[in-house]
Amino acid sequence: MTAMPSSSIKKDKAFRSFLPYLYLLPAFVVLGIITFYPLIFQVIISFSDFSTKDLMLQLRSPKLNWIGFQNYIDIITGGLPVQNFNFVRVLSYNFWWAITNVILHVPAGVLIANLMNIKGIWFKRIYRAIYVLPVVIPPIVVGTVWRNIYDERYGAFNRLLTDISTFLGGNPIHTRWLLDINPPIPWLIPTGGLPNAYYAMMIANFWLGWPFMVLVATGALQSIPKELYEAAAIDGASKSKQFWNITVPLLQPAMIPAAVYGFTLSFNLFNFVYFLSGGGPNRMTELLVTFAYDLVRNLRLYGAAGAFAVIIFVVALVIFLITNKVTKATESYI
Repeated sequence: MTAMPSSSIKKDKAFRSFLPYLYLLPAFVVLGIITFYPLIFQVIISFSDFSTKDLMLQLRSPKLNWIGFQNYIDIITGGLPVQNFNFVRVLSYNFWWAITNVILHVPAGVLIANLMNIKGIWFKRIYRAIYVLPVVIPPIVVGTVWRNIYDERYGAFNRLLTDISTFLGGNPIHTRWLLDINPPIPWLIPTGGLPNAYYAMMIANFWLGWPFMVLVATGALQSIPKELYEAAAIDGASKSKQFWNITVPLLQPAMIPAAVYGFTLSFNLFNFVYFLSGGGPNRMTELLVTFAYDLVRNLRLYGAAGAFAVIIFVVALVIFLITNKVTKATESYI
């Protein structure tokens, strides 16, 4: 039996090492066409006044003007030809929106998961199946349904409040939840108060967001050894001490990444916000992503929209790096 030549062995090893990349090549090609090319294109046009006049010839258009960082300057300084737009206000609201959602969703998820983990609760599987429903419903559907719920005259929310008010001897309720611009709490954020639409959106997004946190917390609770609670009970620790000294520390490795994910998801929650409030009233509930879409769909300012998308990417990247550094959410994956 003759040995294979060393050159053939090297070629075989080279082919084997190259084979995985060959399998991945179709995916890279598709990803490059539908993802990387649009990203690079929008970065390029962000330095121009690209608009409807340039759609036919695109970058070869003779009417296309390269304006450098002017789009970025106009966005930050409020120089865009858009009414009621203030970049600092939109950015601060975007942060406030994401933070307040996480503050509500995470504790509620942990609390409900602990209640569902108590022994002796009847129909536990049915409860878990029911609260999973908001997770599987698309946000676009949730936003549309809740918009109807908040209808001024025929919405279920005002009808419920009207029934309560008339039962107590009061008048019918016709609150314009998504249209009233007068903030009930004028000092809520540094840039001013927020309208009723913000609180209406918080209620709707709470219904949408807490089940995911319950799922994560439930999975984490199942991995905590029961012996720890038994040993703590023998030592005389109360239920509250067991919760704060055993449950909470052991839930952190699962809940911190979930909170970071929830923050990122709320920060870019386009479908829900766009179909519920549309950024109104008066752009007071506008997110960065909804405003970028408005620049394209209604104003046709493609160059400015590209610059806005780049700014959103930078802001999201900075948020991720800071939260990852502080919370060490991905430490176990490195």
